[in-house]
Amino acid sequence: MRKKPIIIGVTGGSGGGKTSVSHAILANFPDEKIAMIEHDSYYKNQDHLTFEERVKTNYDHPLAFDTDFMIEQLKELIAGRPVDIPIYDYTQHTRSKETYRQEPQDVFIIEGILVMEDKRLRDLMDIKIFVDTDDDIRIIRRIKRDMVERGRSLDSIIEQYTSVVKPMYHQFIEPTKRYADIVIPEGVTNLVAIDLINTKIASILGE
Repeated sequence: MRKKPIIIGVTGGSGGGKTSVSHAILANFPDEKIAMIEHDSYYKNQDHLTFEERVKTNYDHPLAFDTDFMIEQLKELIAGRPVDIPIYDYTQHTRSKETYRQEPQDVFIIEGILVMEDKRLRDLMDIKIFVDTDDDIRIIRRIKRDMVERGRSLDSIIEQYTSVVKPMYHQFIEPTKRYADIVIPEGVTNLVAIDLINTKIASILGE
């Protein structure tokens, strides 16, 4: 009988270090079948909207995501069947026409700001991690990332952060901390926490 893959949820605020923590876990298991799936891949398709309308979408709200589709694809992967995961185009604010093929693995890291907001998604997870980073650090990281990687102006980033990102964090993301098995202050620099997580995963894989 095929062993069920380990599902690890990694969440926290935007710019909080979720991705760095996820990559630190991935890097610790180079010889294992392990992959990361980003909730961002499941932002809803917005082809039917104008570009101006797409820009105004609240991307930090649970309704921005097609979480039903993510759950459906995760269940396929758990059952041992490959899936074609959507690719989101941040420059166009909608799904690209391309997808990528994800094969079944022994470990899946599910990463995103709202992966623990939906109970159905939480119920699929074996380990739930909340990366807890100070608001000031997160806004600085977000400014650096969005200016360099996404070509956005400083004013637009600050406006989006104060009007949408921060309020949504306190309304939807921070409350999911109560569901976490592990809360990691300061993210990937917290080597003790990363080591504990890796040890736990190794022990499950070794069973």
